Amino acid sequence: MCYYINLERSAQQIAKRFKAGYIKISDFEASLIVNGFDHPKLPVILSSEPDVLQGVEWGLIPTWAKDASFQKNTLNARVETLKEKASFKGYIHNRCLIPAHGFYEWQWLDNSGKSKQKYLIKSVNQDLFSFAGIWAPWINPLTGEAKITCSILTTKANDLMSEIHNSKQRMPVILSPENEMKWLHRKKIDSNIVELIAEKY
Repeated sequence: MCYYINLERSAQQIAKRFKAGYIKISDFEASLIVNGFDHPKLPVILSSEPDVLQGVEWGLIPTWAKDASFQKNTLNARVETLKEKASFKGYIHNRCLIPAHGFYEWQWLDNSGKSKQKYLIKSVNQDLFSFAGIWAPWINPLTGEAKITCSILTTKANDLMSEIHNSKQRMPVILSPENEMKWLHRKKIDSNIVELIAEKY
């Protein structure tokens, strides 16, 4: 799973990396640890506006949800069940890129998970990379507030992540640079290899 990310870059640096000509996120601050359970606004590229970096709240809220508490269950979305889950199946074509400098995971050192080792995982070749994500618009039925929300897709862990995330055997879907626009525009992705490095933290 992926609930904590590292994003130590400014909105301007992120926009430059992803060739976004416009920045529509004013309250973003670079951070060593971004906690998904705080449901922060992340700098995200949406399929509907691929040249805009905008603030999108972490934790997808389907349009039918009555309140924002739903978000605690949708920080991540499993790629294997996207078309089956009511929370996600209506938004599989709403794709987005969620930039990051790294993400955190904990390795269980015993069977109960009481003893853990924290790791920071980064790309070997990229300063900034992107998670594959999906997004949804939501309007609060009580206040009328409109917001855009997102989830990070997860998949079966690769060899490195199987050793680290040994309790769940999952990892976020990380896109290689050549596949970022293909993902946004729903084009076929034949191969997606991103070399990762893990550092004890």
